[in-house]
Amino acid sequence: MALYSAAAAVLAGLERGDGGIKALVYSSGFPHVRQLYALVAETLRYAPVLDAVLAGAALLQAEKKLSPQLAKVLVYDLLFGKGLKCGGRWKALARRHRARLQAELARLKVQRRVSCNEDLLAPAEAARAAAAPLPRYVRVNTLKTCVEDVIDFFKRQGYSYLGKAASVEELSSLSGKKFLLDLHLPELLVFPPQTDFHSNQLYTSGHIILQDKASCLPAFLLSPAPGSHVIDACAAPGNKTSHVAAILKNKGQIFAFDLDTKRLATMNTMLMRAGVTSFELAQQDFLTVDPRDSKYSKVTCILLDPSCSGSGMVTRLPTEEAAPSAERLRALAAFQRKILSHALSFPALQRLAYSTCSLHQEENENVVHAVLQEQGSAFRLVNALPSWPCRGLATFPGSECCLRASPAETLTQGFFVALLERGGEEAAVPSPLPAAAERSLQQGSGVQPEPARKKRRKKQRVK
Repeated sequence: MALYSAAAAVLAGLERGDGGIKALVYSSGFPHVRQLYALVAETLRYAPVLDAVLAGAALLQAEKKLSPQLAKVLVYDLLFGKGLKCGGRWKALARRHRARLQAELARLKVQRRVSCNEDLLAPAEAARAAAAPLPRYVRVNTLKTCVEDVIDFFKRQGYSYLGKAASVEELSSLSGKKFLLDLHLPELLVFPPQTDFHSNQLYTSGHIILQDKASCLPAFLLSPAPGSHVIDACAAPGNKTSHVAAILKNKGQIFAFDLDTKRLATMNTMLMRAGVTSFELAQQDFLTVDPRDSKYSKVTCILLDPSCSGSGMVTRLPTEEAAPSAERLRALAAFQRKILSHALSFPALQRLAYSTCSLHQEENENVVHAVLQEQGSAFRLVNALPSWPCRGLATFPGSECCLRASPAETLTQGFFVALLERGGEEAAVPSPLPAAAERSLQQGSGVQPEPARKKRRKKQRVK
């Protein structure tokens, strides 16, 4: 039962955009990570088939307490895997519906004119083969080390450092044990796809964070000054929180909120490993946080990455994209507008980064436009990272200030980021990047100036 529940939790995390398969499996706490990874990967591989079987058998309608993720895991193991060798009460539940599920699978084979299970995967497998894999992005955790030392460490491990990338296309040509410094983010290293660092000393010690480039953008663009008070409104699993802490240099305070107890516990472990000190975790719905509470009177920056459809994450999953229903999109967008408006009500707030891992205009430009109209001239959009090639859809004046990310154009997960700041006479008036972010881009070689190097020697070094 623990295996199926853990696999379902990983699937749910993938749909929320919490991270990649490996990161979620390794942070799950399940003792047999290879067994868990295999079950999740195979369930994802068969996901389009499982969706069709579940819909035809109406299993979710018959078993109201069964989540879609757990249903997929159980039906995969029942029909394609080891036949439910474990599972307790969930095994008994799935077996009650075995005849109907097997009949639905047989009907699907007849409908698609195939004779074996593997033949059902052909369209999805072809799509996977056609899709170019994304590079492996590695964020250097500057709370524990620096870019220069991490580069030296990888060189000693036999990797070849090629310097700073000059273009996105250069990132796509990496192979073997070669790596680059990213062209946009000065503390991000780029390795060939599928490079695995989960057992690497730098990862296990918290010196590096495995984080997609697009996911690094919100904290980088928010760029709070050291000493600032910052809220991470929907914080787990904590990669963005640790990034904010690194930008703050552990000076100031981070208030992080999430409703899930297990996710918060995992996040706490990760933040401690990363050397984050000035943070306070709360198992609380951010919408219930009182902006007038004196505890938050100095909060000047908010990172807001609310629940979304996760449609931008499908490129890393071995499944076909499943479009959310119009009803679900409307519900998500209503929630996103509500939580964004709530975040902007904090009295001392100066800057806010709103992000989603969604491709849908309803969750991105439409949400930002609607809330900016509500706010009048109180907040405006920042023209974030002008060199970024993929901009917001032209749905309202100033929408080009927003950023979009995609596998095709930026070699990242699908993502959306809007940076809002207080003040200005008109909404959506371009504003420059924060000074700290501008300095980071100008120093993008990753080699620190001489005065900074002297301070750097005080940080932990990886031998």
